[in-house]
Amino acid sequence: MLNLKMGKGEQRADYIEAFLCHPERTRALRERKAALVCIDVQYLDAAPGYGLFTDPEASGVSKQGRDYYFSRLEDLVMPNMRRLQEQFRDSSLEVIHCRICALTKDGRDRSSGHKRLGLLAAPGSKEAEFLPEVAPVGDEIIINKTASGAFPSTNLHFVLQNMGIETLYMVGVYTNECVETTARDACDLGYFVTVVDDACATVSQELHDASLGVLKFRYANVMTTQEVLHEVRRETNLPRGER
Repeated sequence: MLNLKMGKGEQRADYIEAFLCHPERTRALRERKAALVCIDVQYLDAAPGYGLFTDPEASGVSKQGRDYYFSRLEDLVMPNMRRLQEQFRDSSLEVIHCRICALTKDGRDRSSGHKRLGLLAAPGSKEAEFLPEVAPVGDEIIINKTASGAFPSTNLHFVLQNMGIETLYMVGVYTNECVETTARDACDLGYFVTVVDDACATVSQELHDASLGVLKFRYANVMTTQEVLHEVRRETNLPRGER
């Protein structure tokens, strides 16, 4: 239990120990009770000329924001996501893919927020497709959602519990919307959470940094791709029976 009578600096140390650096976090990784969660890297919201960006001027994102976002995705985020996916697969760790996708063609099952936004990725539509560079492989789990967070509108928590997953590494878009919401919810549900800084994107560096600043030291570890790769290799480099 957190000691609320402690000073601000000491209380932060309590948060770090309880949520970020607890020994159970790396123990879960060693025991393969960890998963990479890839969020919303699909044609709906991550590809120029499709979905939200079919008409760029009507997207609500400035040209400067669009240029920044798509450049970061192409040059940094997707290559890093791919590296992380490959390492998790090589280490016998789960790679889970979340996307915005309705259950029905007309989207009548969507959340009220998505209906008000006019946000629809129908089953089988181009908008619901993952970008091929980071698409699921084999029978990797796909979670369809119609809300910002991956937990409230899906059975993700139930699925993770069934597989004994305790530690989550999160990548994808948008940093300040679906990624941050999912990270907060995961922390509240008891998972150890890491958000990978250079494998996430939103429409400005300022929004990205502000979002990670909120998560850091409270809801999630914030690490780079290289740091995560090093951690995964270090903790999973022996066969399971030798741990």
